[in-house]
Amino acid sequence: MTGALRTSAFLLLALLAVGTGALSTKHRPLGRNFVKRSEIQLDAAIVDRNGTELPPLNTTYYFDQLIDHTNPSLGTFKQRYWHTWEFYETGGPIILTTPGEGNAEGYESSLVNSTINGMIAQELNGSTIVLEHRFYGYSNPYDNLSVESLQYHTIQQAIDDFEYFAYNVKLPMPGGDHVTPDEAPWILIGGSYAGALTSFTKVNKPDLFYAAWSSSGSWRDLSNYWGYFDIIRQHMPQNCSADVQAVIGHIDSVFTSGNDTAINEIKGLFDMNLTHLDDFASALQNPLSEWQGLQPSSNLSDSLFFPFCDALEVKDNQTAPSRDGVLRMHWRMGGIWKETYYPYYCSDQDAESNVFGDIQCKRPVYTGLTVNNADRSWYWILQPNGLLSNAAPDGEPTLVSRLIQPSYGSANACYVPGGVQLSTNAKVNETNAAYQGWFVKADRLFFANGEKDPWRDATISADGTNFQSTSTRPIAIGDGYHCSDLDAANGEVDSTIAAVQAQGLAAMKSWLETWEPPTRR
Repeated sequence: MTGALRTSAFLLLALLAVGTGALSTKHRPLGRNFVKRSEIQLDAAIVDRNGTELPPLNTTYYFDQLIDHTNPSLGTFKQRYWHTWEFYETGGPIILTTPGEGNAEGYESSLVNSTINGMIAQELNGSTIVLEHRFYGYSNPYDNLSVESLQYHTIQQAIDDFEYFAYNVKLPMPGGDHVTPDEAPWILIGGSYAGALTSFTKVNKPDLFYAAWSSSGSWRDLSNYWGYFDIIRQHMPQNCSADVQAVIGHIDSVFTSGNDTAINEIKGLFDMNLTHLDDFASALQNPLSEWQGLQPSSNLSDSLFFPFCDALEVKDNQTAPSRDGVLRMHWRMGGIWKETYYPYYCSDQDAESNVFGDIQCKRPVYTGLTVNNADRSWYWILQPNGLLSNAAPDGEPTLVSRLIQPSYGSANACYVPGGVQLSTNAKVNETNAAYQGWFVKADRLFFANGEKDPWRDATISADGTNFQSTSTRPIAIGDGYHCSDLDAANGEVDSTIAAVQAQGLAAMKSWLETWEPPTRR
């Protein structure tokens, strides 16, 4: 990646730039925080520091949240949350997180010390909460995801949810009715989109959370975010990178040649007879985007990325030299796609147009109105903020087809329910003005990023930036991937991530030592 600062509107959601054109139920959309957690027995009883047995971690609680914070007369809906007080002692902090853009079930491990949330709770005698984001899972104001319902799905409503929850929830723990932010210090933690939301909340409501931790929080929305795949290119095995670039370059030359016979040969090789060539090119990004599932701890990694490279590079149980010809590599990649990735992304009854044919706008991800369709909710929130990751500009090496340009995403009205075009510069600038983007001035906000995170170039640790770490806004970067600092296991195997975690823990401890109830300040 060049050192020059990427041009285009610096903005908001980083983790927001949504996935590639190809998406299925098994595909990990770009920007979504799918971090595999250590196995924890969620239904097992746990005890507090006095030996008192507590409810299992998967106990679901419900909070009456306002549908519209600008019009409380619309009433409330049931917002789900999970909570434990394993390490809590009176006066300790209340540590809140949201997994952001997805069903919160399965994130109960964020309550305990296998994650940074629980590590902070253990260190500072706090209790932990996982709050499901509105319009995800089963925390929905209405029983559908129609355009009419989604009008109440905004960044600001989500921020206001935090405030209303913090000041009105009666936590089931002893003394849980006297821990509002004016009675106890609250800490907000988020990774990926939720990391961006953490920063936005500190800007919008600086006194609501006394301290905050933003992991991989990319709040610079780019109209042409090509850094995603370029960071992967830099850190992946270089022989694999060179071969992928060669094959993609060959496919691009054929697709732009106008030679229908040659084009159809490539479609047949990959068994993907899509009408639109940019849909085809977008589908081929999927194995590369599996990089986002990598973590330093092998117990946390869940990715088909390296099997893809192995299948491309290993021949007769030995790593092959630079492949003897682009066409041979091309044929090999087509075989890998048909044998491994096509079946992985598509079920037997799926037609490729229903899985990869985004321009047709017929897939359930776009048309399904049933709640718990995280992708539909995600595309909606991207409307004023996020764009797709694209190929590198001319003159730069690229892992993905140059057919994937901003025009591919912005012209694809499928990505926003109701057919509204994706973000415009005016909307991007409006979001930046509201939440300060990169230039956040909030205090007691800790930033953690990973060198190998494909979203890093949209974070405060992007190449070409020079944001200074300060005592009130520390910036720490380890040799990790996406949100690696949030898991204790990653720090156990990578000293650079352990250092990030230690720095963040020290900051939280130092800041909380200065907290006093407002009446005593």
